[in-house]
Formats: sequence, C-alpha cells, structure tokens
Amino acid sequence: MNFDVHDIIKYLMRTEKSTSQTKLNKYMFAVASGANKIQVKQAVEKIYKVKVVSVNTAINPGKWHRVGRSEGKSPDWKKAVVTLKQGFKIEQT
Repeated sequence: MNFDVHDIIKYLMRTEKSTSQTKLNKYMFAVASGANKIQVKQAVEKIYKVKVVSVNTAINPGKWHRVGRSEGKSPDWKKAVVTLKQGFKIEQT
C-alpha cells in the first residue's frame, strides 16, 4: 500500500507509560494498520528529523461496548514503539 508520511503516523501518544519511556529514547505512536515497520521508520525520520534505531509494532484489539440492548466493538488499532538514536529527541507539545 502507498501511504503519505502523514497518513502513516496518526499521532504521538501521550500516556503515562509513553511519557516514562522517553527517558529511554522510546516514543509511542498510533499508526495506520496497514503500515509496516520500514514505512513507520521512514515517516518518523521525515516528519521529526531524527534518526530511528528500531521500531516495534503491536496490533491492539478493539473493545466491546454495550449501551442498553445495543452492542458494538471499537476498531482494532496499531501502535508503534520507536527507539531513537542517542542524542535525538522529539519535543512533545
């Protein structure tokens, strides 16, 4: 699949766990579910002007919700944990 770099990286995750990982030069992103590790690495390097050492991805299953008698499921989503080269960092605004 052909993606634009801004289609691959949806957003930088700001959670308690992702914030604690920044000390280890690791940043978490929500990414497009069809994107692979190479595409994620190229997109992060192009958008944030940093050097990426490694990328780990995981597909998180959506959760079931129920409202009254209606039942539904939120969509599955993919996250990527990107490790940056020593000396580089991403400013979280």
